[in-house]
Amino acid sequence: MDAPHIVIDHVGKVFSADGKDVVALQDISLSIPHGQFTCLLGPSGCGKSTLLNAVAGFAPPTSGTITADGKPVADPGPERGMVFQEYALFPWMTVEQNVAFGLEIKRVPRGEIKRRVDELLALLSLSDFRARYPKDLSGGMRQRVAIARVLALDSPIMLMDEPFGALDALTRRNLQDELLRIWAELKKTILFVTHSIEEAIYLADRIVVMTYRPGTIKRDIMVGLARPRDPAAPGFNALKRELGMLVMEEQQRHHSDELRMAAVD
Repeated sequence: MDAPHIVIDHVGKVFSADGKDVVALQDISLSIPHGQFTCLLGPSGCGKSTLLNAVAGFAPPTSGTITADGKPVADPGPERGMVFQEYALFPWMTVEQNVAFGLEIKRVPRGEIKRRVDELLALLSLSDFRARYPKDLSGGMRQRVAIARVLALDSPIMLMDEPFGALDALTRRNLQDELLRIWAELKKTILFVTHSIEEAIYLADRIVVMTYRPGTIKRDIMVGLARPRDPAAPGFNALKRELGMLVMEEQQRHHSDELRMAAVD
């Protein structure tokens, strides 16, 4: 049996704020196999993005360890590509230049860069937009470019922090389908943060529901629904109700904490 691709072992994260320690993550352990599409789901404040940033190497944990392909994660690395909600494109570069940027930094031969960029622009239906600048693109097109730029580096692990959260419903569904197609074709391991229950069910092999602060694992669910998934199907809606109850419990706990803090002030 293959070794897990990502191992999160008893990870905790503590931040200091206003002279107080805030426990963002507490004793989180996950083992993610190669090629699995895993979603981290939960309300704001549950530590989803904090955990993703720890796996990315941007914010090392206070306790515990994270490994990727058996190697300790201490810093960002090319084997872990990150896609943000804000697109993070260079506005002065064209689509083609944005996608090629990481390859040029790695000093990949010019012919190989062209071949790889052409391939990715075709894969993500961007070939006709290669000479455009980010300002001339819709939000969905910008996110396609951001995904292509990560794929250009051929990172076996893709980390995605609510990448479709700012998009309208139709564009979001189109990009979800695009991502599933790419995932099936390229066999990437994906760790995806979302607060959308329907998005998590539509995309994931596995959904990890997190608790409100301190962030821990409330429920770890394997999604047994066949693909492609129909949001109107009974099984989809049954899981949506189950997850809705779990997330609502954490939202209510968050609300209770806010009321308590307001009363103290």
